[in-house]
Amino acid sequence: MQDKKRSFVIGIAGASGSGKTTLTNGIVSEIGADKIAVLAHDAYYRDQSHRPFEERVLVNYDHPDSLETEFLIEHIHALCEGRSVQQPVYDYKQHTRAAETVTVEPKPIILVEGILIFAEPQLRQLFDMKLFVDTDQDLCFIRRMQRDVRERGRTVDSVVNQYLTTVRLSYMEFVEPSKRFADVIIPEGGMNTVASEMLIARLKALARDV
Repeated sequence: MQDKKRSFVIGIAGASGSGKTTLTNGIVSEIGADKIAVLAHDAYYRDQSHRPFEERVLVNYDHPDSLETEFLIEHIHALCEGRSVQQPVYDYKQHTRAAETVTVEPKPIILVEGILIFAEPQLRQLFDMKLFVDTDQDLCFIRRMQRDVRERGRTVDSVVNQYLTTVRLSYMEFVEPSKRFADVIIPEGGMNTVASEMLIARLKALARDV
């Protein structure tokens, strides 16, 4: 009897606001949610419930230490072994992990997205395909501001202050250097229709084989 094939694991990295989620959603829409399990690295921010709210807002959430990457690695291994996992949910308004979780079932393709996933060697080595979304930083900042104000209850001043004090510095220290580990660099992410169509065609062929 032939052994069941291991899931194919894809990593999508890039700056905050670069278009990772747009690319991810496009892939899932075209390939089918029955074929792809999605894990977001930012769902694995460390629990901050033991800290006062005033301290939580001061944490650098763009630094690798803010993420429980070892927990994400455990979940990738579990999915590859055919076991479902309970993905954490992060409350961006309260700056801590929420009580609820989301069940993620094993699928032939596992897609992991996050700004720092290529900066962590133990996580990076799990990816069979590594994609980096490369977008101009001014555009990333505009997208991040729109998202954080609209979806995460932030003020414009808080977004600007966070960008100047932590986001930009962490991007230069961790995210930009990790681009060299990518197998493919995609300018503009999901907005790049040519690259997206080529990638989706490759993944459709892959989905038939795994």
